[in-house]
Amino acid sequence: MIKIFISFIILFLFLSGKPAVAGSSEVSKKEVLNMVENIHWLGHDTFKIAGEKIIFTDPFKLRKKDKADIILITHEHYDHCSPEDIKMIQGPDTVIVATKDCADKLSGNIKIVKPGDRLTVMGIEVEAVPAYNTNKKFHPKANGWVGYIFKVNNQRIYIAGDTDYIPEMKTFKDVDIALLPVSGTYVMTADDAAQAALDIKPKIAIPMHYASIVGTESDAKRFAELLKGKIEVIIKKPE
Repeated sequence: MIKIFISFIILFLFLSGKPAVAGSSEVSKKEVLNMVENIHWLGHDTFKIAGEKIIFTDPFKLRKKDKADIILITHEHYDHCSPEDIKMIQGPDTVIVATKDCADKLSGNIKIVKPGDRLTVMGIEVEAVPAYNTNKKFHPKANGWVGYIFKVNNQRIYIAGDTDYIPEMKTFKDVDIALLPVSGTYVMTADDAAQAALDIKPKIAIPMHYASIVGTESDAKRFAELLKGKIEVIIKKPE
């Protein structure tokens, strides 16, 4: 009887220490750092992310041809939805996920999204989340433009798109890697982006949207300094 009781206690302690839902919270920091090595910043908001599939975000001013399995486009501005750049990486099987105003400019296999939509593309879970300005007119909330949270190698990656610091960011859960604009003018400043990161609580934050149209590397450095000792920031070199 005593052995049964002890066994019950051990089982209870084991189960009580285990997360209720398996997911991003179980991903180790080492795994996230390994994933960061597969995230290539090509400038501005353009990333090439290599996992189960090759994913590009907002291709703009690409230097060479490539092959994308999935292209995620946040909104229709020319520096995010560039048909010429998309053609450089689009193959017959490439799936483009975009808002309707982007889709009207493109051809091929296009999945139209709006904030709040969830879909699975080639086995990759993708969620469209809001992206908009709160104190400027460049990206109105009414336009229904988006950022994305998508899952690669069991890790949740958030690309913010062109956005200010918005209340919805407090609801983005279990983000492992956050790609955040830091240049101000059209998007968050470095200070606002740091506050966004504190709300989102990623394991790693990577600054973007600088050193191209607006912003400089000093914006990325300020972002890192503001989060020092709180959230690890990795400043990627453009490739």
